[in-house]
Amino acid sequence: MDMNQYLDIFIEESREHLQHMNDNLLELEKDPTEKNLLNEIFRVAHTIKGMSGTMGFSNIATLTHEMENLLDALRNGVVEPNGEIINILFRCFDSLDEYITHIIETGQEGELDSTALVKEIYNSLHNEENAPEETKNDNKLSSAELDEFVMHAFELAKEQGLNAYKINIVVSDDCMLKSARAYIVFSALEQIGEIIHANPLIEDIEEGKFESEFTLTIVTSRTDSDIKDELDSISELETVTVEEIKVIEQPEKPIESASVEKTNTEQKIETKEVPKNAPAKSSNTSSSANRAGKTVRVDIDRLDNLMNLVSELIIIKTRLEDTGSREKTNMNEAIEYLERITTSLHDAVMKVRMVPIERVFNRFPRMIRDLTKELGKEINLVMSGEDTEVDRTIIDEIGEPLIHMLRNSIDHGIEDPETRVNNGKSEEGRLDLKAYPDGNSVVIEIDDDGAGINVVKVKEKAVERGVITQTEADEMTQEEAVELLFNAGFSTADVVSDVSGRGVGLDVVKTKIESISGTVEVKTERGVGTKFIIRLPLTLAIIQALLIGLKGEIYAIPLSSISEISTIEKKNIRKVRNQEVILFRGKTLPLISLSKKLGIEDTNEEEETIIVVVRKGDKEAGLMIDSLIGQQEIVIKSLGKFLLDTPYLSGATILGNGKISLILDINSLI
Repeated sequence: MDMNQYLDIFIEESREHLQHMNDNLLELEKDPTEKNLLNEIFRVAHTIKGMSGTMGFSNIATLTHEMENLLDALRNGVVEPNGEIINILFRCFDSLDEYITHIIETGQEGELDSTALVKEIYNSLHNEENAPEETKNDNKLSSAELDEFVMHAFELAKEQGLNAYKINIVVSDDCMLKSARAYIVFSALEQIGEIIHANPLIEDIEEGKFESEFTLTIVTSRTDSDIKDELDSISELETVTVEEIKVIEQPEKPIESASVEKTNTEQKIETKEVPKNAPAKSSNTSSSANRAGKTVRVDIDRLDNLMNLVSELIIIKTRLEDTGSREKTNMNEAIEYLERITTSLHDAVMKVRMVPIERVFNRFPRMIRDLTKELGKEINLVMSGEDTEVDRTIIDEIGEPLIHMLRNSIDHGIEDPETRVNNGKSEEGRLDLKAYPDGNSVVIEIDDDGAGINVVKVKEKAVERGVITQTEADEMTQEEAVELLFNAGFSTADVVSDVSGRGVGLDVVKTKIESISGTVEVKTERGVGTKFIIRLPLTLAIIQALLIGLKGEIYAIPLSSISEISTIEKKNIRKVRNQEVILFRGKTLPLISLSKKLGIEDTNEEEETIIVVVRKGDKEAGLMIDSLIGQQEIVIKSLGKFLLDTPYLSGATILGNGKISLILDINSLI
């Protein structure tokens, strides 16, 4: 049976369960005796175990099984909850997260070794004196020691009257090719039975990644003496030990009623049986596993609305065909109707693509927890607006920049408790992460009550690095000095640490945000705090734009970037530091000649010129153009990999007459 068809469902469900586990672990750390939290984490671990066992991800199943044992011991008071136990649970979560990430990227479980963690959990539950007798006997394995996949294979073998054996093989010291010898052993055993488990992993044994000894578990209809005779005929094997495995059943304790509910997806996955001829190797060895696709969960009401609109579209198409050119009035009515439907359809598709920004925010509490422990600071993260919706493609891109900025605020911004107390502040720093819609944009704010940006130090570092001269530094405003932080490789940290100081933060943030047509600005006050404001478009697919004419070509400017349109007289243009400016609305406005920027010869000799005033955060500039064509809704198309890095352009669109119009990138122009 090809389990890859269930891979996307498994990944989506696992990510949700892991996030739920993470949230509950953070709460459990505050109150380790809370039984409801332990029950909930147990339920999540049990669900993931069942799903991963069915999918053949044996490492995940083994780890979650051990987590269940530990959580059950905590629930029943066998083990006392403490910081060390909570840390073990967090490390289990990290390992599970790493497994799932590897599955997302490759479709396979990966080779992460969580054996030491499983052993640590076992040791926290048992000690050598009171360990059950079964665990001391090598040829008797308890069900707690066998992963879900192997246990299922044993059950099938038992039903068919087959025997299970543990085979320990020691290769001679003078063996030159251990991997070749191991291959012969596998070939011999596969003739008489089925290998269902190996230690180390089969791949490692085949590649010779073992000292001199390895262990295999096999199910077969043959006897132990038959296996011994088969293997004794192979040369360069020092010893071969064959022992029958007696599986001691350990039925799981009933879970309290509040924690036995399964999700719909879990029920769907668990009802699928592993076939009797299931492959010996887990999904780690699957060569046909495909990388998981990207998915979006959609409310059924939104899909119903989408279906209704498509139905309306088909009706109006038929009506247009029937109307033809005979009745102009009816044709105009039909076109108006068509316009209303397409607008509604666009809005509906937009909503289908929208996902709450909570998808990004929910990973941060754990990160803040780890960083505050590492840096010895006390920080309270306050999140709001998690239900604000943005386009799915933006969600994928915004996570990394936000991580950079949060780490920056924690490391550079918020002071240590002693310094805060000396400055008259509370020991605990506050970090606000807020999202809210604003017109056709979504705004994300990161606001800390730390020390604020030391503008003097920023200027000193910039002069020291040769970014600016001392004269330029003296003339710089605070806003211009703060902008220096976004230069590649710029850092004010005196000491390089794992958290910051390598100068790979804010320049990456700016580049990433501007690549998705967003902007970032900074507001800071020394001793009070710093606020980063990120403004993102709602979608990257369809936008309102202003079409302009320039030397016979049509260009598009996103309407969200435009402040106003006006005309100016060329005689009023002045030059300051080789930059054309004009006094506009009582303030100096920099002018940008689009002809020069795009390498077009400027032949306009008119005394007046049209300017489109565009903005990027707090900055404004006037784009000098030839003519205005009008406002239009456009569909953004990529320029393709060959033209991807073309300066001042962010994409292209196809106009109603079939011509192509290039879309200007306002961020890079300013």
